[in-house]
Amino acid sequence: MSEHPLSAVTTPIARQSNLGELTYERLKEIIVTGSFPPNHKLTVRSVAAALGVSTTPARDALNRLLSEGAIVNEGPKTVVLPQLTLESLEEIAATRMALEGLAAERASSNASPSDLAALEGLQTVINAGLDAGDYREVLRANREFHFLIYRLSGWPRLVGMIESLWLRVGPSLNELYPYFATNRVGVANHQAAMEGLRARDGAKVRAAMEQDIRDGYARLKAMIEARS
Repeated sequence: MSEHPLSAVTTPIARQSNLGELTYERLKEIIVTGSFPPNHKLTVRSVAAALGVSTTPARDALNRLLSEGAIVNEGPKTVVLPQLTLESLEEIAATRMALEGLAAERASSNASPSDLAALEGLQTVINAGLDAGDYREVLRANREFHFLIYRLSGWPRLVGMIESLWLRVGPSLNELYPYFATNRVGVANHQAAMEGLRARDGAKVRAAMEQDIRDGYARLKAMIEARS
């Protein structure tokens, strides 16, 4: 996936009272959805300019993301999105399976017909993006698909912990494509999850989300080993 300036994947933030929080949330969304690959550089000035804020909320947002491990310092004024190591990938994948599996299983009791319709709509967007090679749109819709299910768990702290893991793995999700567009493994997992939700079968939903993580782990592991 080619690199783009920050301004290419976001829009300025409307003037509101809590610019620091809004800047942080927008940057977090950009990272979680894999808008930029590992090693992409960010500066206070580039963030401020792209989001239409001053350097203070931009710096505050970057500092929060630094403390969460979503970005790392490369120099006095530059941070980068870190590349996964095999050790960090293994830890993240195992933790994701535990937490996301729990959230998915709990979601099976709470999914409404409108929730299922929303998931179907997101899967349609994912399929169209895969057909068109628009992997940025695929990653955005994929994130919405997963977190719609996880929010149905009714446990916001659990969802927050899951999001912190996606912050760390988000940039590397770019490396799943175009491979995942060819074999459509993720599509099969999503379909199985929706079938489980319709049947209120928590074990099936959990198994589908865990398999989705396993498939991503296997591909990312192969990519890391190829770089070694």
